[in-house]
This record gives sequence, structure tokens and C-alpha cells, in this order.
Amino acid sequence: MKFTVLYYFLLLMTFHIDFGQNEETPRKQRRKIYYRRLKKSSLSNHKSKRQLGIQPTIVALAAKFPTVNLDYSTEENFESFLSFPGRESSYNVLPGKKGRCLVKGMVMYDKAVWSPEPCTTCLCWNGKVLCDETMCHPQTCPKTHIPEGECCPVCSDAEQRESINLLHNQLPPTQVEMDPVLRKEALQSEENEEEIEEDEDKEQEKNTAGPLDPGNSHSEESREQGRQSSQVEERQAHQHWGQGREEEEEEEGEDEEEEGEDTLRGDVFRMPPRVPIPAPPRNAPTLPSRCSLSYKTISCIHVELTQIPPITAPEITSLELVGNAITSIPDGAFNGLPNLERLDLSKNNITSSGIGPKAFKFLKKLMRLNMDGNKLIQIPSELPCTLEELKINENNLQGIDEESLSDLNKLVTLELEGNSLSETNVNPLAFKPLKSLSYLRLGKNKFRIIPQGLPASIEELYLENNQIEEITEICFNHTRMINVIVLRHNKIEENRIAPLAWINQGNLESIDLSYNKLYHVPSYLPKSLLHLVLVGNQIERIPGYVFGHMEPGLEYLYLSFNKLTNDGVDPVSFYGAYHSLRELFLDHNDLKSIPSGIQEMKALHFLRLNNNKIRNIFPEQICNAEETGDSNLEHLHLENNYIKTREISSYAFSCIRSYSNIILKPQNIK
Repeated sequence: MKFTVLYYFLLLMTFHIDFGQNEETPRKQRRKIYYRRLKKSSLSNHKSKRQLGIQPTIVALAAKFPTVNLDYSTEENFESFLSFPGRESSYNVLPGKKGRCLVKGMVMYDKAVWSPEPCTTCLCWNGKVLCDETMCHPQTCPKTHIPEGECCPVCSDAEQRESINLLHNQLPPTQVEMDPVLRKEALQSEENEEEIEEDEDKEQEKNTAGPLDPGNSHSEESREQGRQSSQVEERQAHQHWGQGREEEEEEEGEDEEEEGEDTLRGDVFRMPPRVPIPAPPRNAPTLPSRCSLSYKTISCIHVELTQIPPITAPEITSLELVGNAITSIPDGAFNGLPNLERLDLSKNNITSSGIGPKAFKFLKKLMRLNMDGNKLIQIPSELPCTLEELKINENNLQGIDEESLSDLNKLVTLELEGNSLSETNVNPLAFKPLKSLSYLRLGKNKFRIIPQGLPASIEELYLENNQIEEITEICFNHTRMINVIVLRHNKIEENRIAPLAWINQGNLESIDLSYNKLYHVPSYLPKSLLHLVLVGNQIERIPGYVFGHMEPGLEYLYLSFNKLTNDGVDPVSFYGAYHSLRELFLDHNDLKSIPSGIQEMKALHFLRLNNNKIRNIFPEQICNAEETGDSNLEHLHLENNYIKTREISSYAFSCIRSYSNIILKPQNIK
């Protein structure tokens, strides 16, 4: 009987264990998947935090700053630090080499921080520009003004003096009332100390020698010093507690007259009511009216100057004369500023004839010269050989000859945008002296071809808003270091790009051909290309294998605002980019269904298909159900199509981590 009961008991336990295991198997699987995703997300968050630790101060400050929109260009999208985590990409941004950012035609390195305006701070992060504005504390005074070169409003001088006078005359002083018991104990202790001091003096008189003793004079001096010191201590004590004798009050009458009515009661003590005003710096230079001095920078911005002010200040390294009415720069205008490193003369009326031949020659330390927005027709002569940055945008330059840029072998940045330059008035040997030039900006001119004679050191070339029609085989023969080429808003057709124009460039990673006359995605693109921007063309087709030769592979492809149809996207159109493509923007086209090959893109993070003519989303068009690993797809835009959202399969978006990042509304009704 016992064996039977034991047998049934063991049998029952076996069934219970098997049933429990079978019941908990899917639960364990779900738990494993959950913890695996949690672990992966935590690792990614930890990694992102560790990366953000590179600029902890900036991110911390940015967390409380509002977003600011900067008027740089309609082609560039600036985002705030506040949208830093989980922010979405924009096809209008052309990322540079290793995450560099395009800012007003200039490429900023990854993690670079700069201030384009006095109250704005910007950060370059993985090819995106994040900008924020300084937050000011509110002022209580009724009238405020913003000083030149400052960000926040301050009270006017009159208002500030009135507020200080009101504060001293009306508000009671900060005081701490003493308890009566403590006050009584303090007075008793003071009397006891006086009695002890008198006893000590009597004992010293008894112990001292007679009048004929040689040490008598010394003892009298010491007693006299002791009496004086005790009197000083008594004065300090009585000043502190406000209990003085009549004799001491007479001696302190002068001090009391100076203090006026600010006497202290015996039962209170307080801090000095007035804050000392700092003295002006010694040897400060004499400045024109409305100019300001900050550290080693003199700012005379929009102060209606008509000539260079005569300033003698050898310690000054930066001079800002922006937005005045200066028309000429005579020789020796900056003789009083021999250590000048940065000179900003933008937005004046300076003419080429008004610049003396030796106006800049003796500035032996000048590194940055800005003459944007003037009336120059030629580059000033005899510029310092120490120059590293030269900006002459928005002038009326009529040409560049062979001697215009001579001796500028340290120049890194040259900006000549918005002039009347063309291949007919720019000498092919004009750029030859520029041995260190990396960034060249020639946008908004009249070039019909790529300028000849580009320096071998060039890395970034900007030729937007010209009239360029073709790219020949010899354009970039000597520019093996070139990394970014911007050719948007020109007249280029795909059949006018020579097959050997740039296919063998080993460092060329970013090309912007937006707003040209392309009907197909160009062939013979560089092997090293990572970013391709083709927004705003008339592209109807992506040829097969057009990206197949690229190594390591295309990462960013922007084809928004074109005329793509499903017939123009072949099954092998994206061949060669399946493993590398991170962002694919096909919005504002004529697609009627999800293009083939999307589910094969393993590295894809951002996908835009909004503003097309898509009606249905079938399973496995975006997510592959057979894949067991987690997808990298984070953002999906499908709004403004003709999709019936209620008919979408529940498995259509199973690979996307968060459904909140799937944009389906609104949809068009037809």
C-alpha cells in the first residue's frame, strides 16, 4: 500500500513539473526577450551617456535653454540641445567627414562648440547642429536696456542708482535681535573682563622694580602698550555691542559723523549696508562713444563710426567695427593695435580705393579678417602672411589675379561668396600660393564650370548657387584630400558628369547635388561616398547596382522632392547599400507602394515615405518576420498618403522598437 501511494505521488509530481515547465516556457521566452532588449537599450544608453560626457558642461547648460532659430540658410536645419536624445534626422543637413556639420557653408568638426551670435551657443554632434539661446534672469526695474556685446537686459544707470538709494533709505538693515538673557550675560562677562584687567595691572605695578631700576622704563612702556591695546580692544568691543563710555564716544565722534545716522543699537548687529564699487581697470584705453571693452576685445558695433577710431592699446587682440559707416582704411590706421589677432570690419561701406596699400601690412599677428558686406571690387593688397581666415562675402569682387593671394601660405579658410567671380576673371594660378587652404567657399557667383587650379590641400569646396552645367574629368585631378563638395542650386545634368570626374577620389565622402537638373541618380559616384543629397531634382529612376561599387558603403541617401515611381526603383537599386544605409528619405515622390529592398536594410534607422501615394502596407515590406534579431529602425514616417490605418497588419511594424515613432496620421482621403 505504501509503495502504491508513493508511486502515485511521484507520478503526480512528474505531471505537475512537466505542466509547469510547459506553461512557463513562453513566459520565460518573453522574459528573455524583454531582458535582452532591456540590456541592449541600457548598454546603448550607457554608451550615449559616456559619449555625452565629452561635453558635460554644455549639455547641462543646454537642458534649461530654449530653442533658437538662426537665419543662416533655408537649406540647413538647426535643432536644440533639448531635442538631443532621440532626435530625428533632417534631409537638409549634409553631414561632413566623421560627423562634421555644415554651418553657413563652413564645416565644423564633430563635438565642436561655437557661438555664432553673442547670446547663442551651438554644438556639432554626429553631423547635426544643435543651437540654444542664453536664458536671462528677469529684471525688477521698470526700464531696462541691453548693453553692446551683452546678451541679457540690465537696469539703466539712473534706475539702478534710484533702486540702490531706495534700498538704503527705506529698507531696514539686516539685523539679528539678541535674547535678553544672552545680552545680560554678555554685559556681565564684559564687566568681569574689565575687573580682571585692572587686577592684573595692579599686580604688575607691585612686581615691577623701583624708579632707579634700569628695567623700569621698559616696564612703563610695556604697561603703556598694554593699556593702549586694552583700550583698542574695549573700543572694538563697545563698537560691536554699541555700549561705549562717554570718553570713547568723544574720541569716536569723527567716525560717527562720517557714518551719519547709521548708528548701532546695543542689542543688534548687522553687516555693512553698502557694497563697494569696483574701481575701473588701470591703463584702460580711451574708447569712442558707445564702444565697450571686454577682456582683450574692443567692440564698436553699430555706433555710427565714419572712420577707423585712433586707439592705442597694445594689449588688445580683437577689434569689432561691425555695422558702421566706415568708407576707408588709411595706412597706419591700426598702428596703436600691434597685437591684433582678429579684425571684424563687416557691414560697412569700405571701398577698394579707400584702402591704403599698407593698411594691414604691419599687423604681424593678425589671423582672422572679416570684410563681409562692404563695397570691395578686389582683394586688398599686402595682407599679413599670418592670416588663417579671410572672409570677403557679399561684396562686388570683379576678379582674382595671380598676385591677389600671394604670401598667404597659412590661410586655411577663404570665403568669397556673393560676388561677381567667374572662370573668366579668376586666374587659374590665383590659388597656387595657398598651401594650407582647406575650406573654400565660392557660392553665389557666376561660375559655369568648376574653378581650375584648386589647391591640393582643399578638403571642403562650396559652389552652391552658381551656373555650373558640367563636371569634367580634370576638375579634381589634383585635389586628393577633398572630402565635401556642395553643388546645390546649379544646372547639372547626370549625363554632363564625366565618368572619371570623381570615382577614384579616396576621401570624398559627401556630395550635395540638390536642386539641379538630374533625371536619374548619377552613376560613377565616388567609391568612398557616405552621404549623397539629391533633394529637389526631377529624378524618376534609381539605376540598378548604382551603389554596388562603394566601400564601406553609402550611409545617407536623401531623395526627397523628386518624381520617383515604383517602376523607377529596381529590386537591385539599393544593392551595395543594404548593410550600410542608415537614413533613407523618399518622401514627396510618386510612390504607390513600399519600395522593394527596404526589409533588407539591416542598419536602417530613419525611413521617410510620407507625402507619396501609398495605399497599402503588406507584412514583410518593412519588417522581416523571419529575422530573430532586433531591428535598428527607430523612426518611420508614412503620413499624407492614402493608407487605411485600420487595415494595417499587426505584424507590419513588429521590428520597430517604439510605436510612438511611427507617424501614420494624417492620411489623405480620396
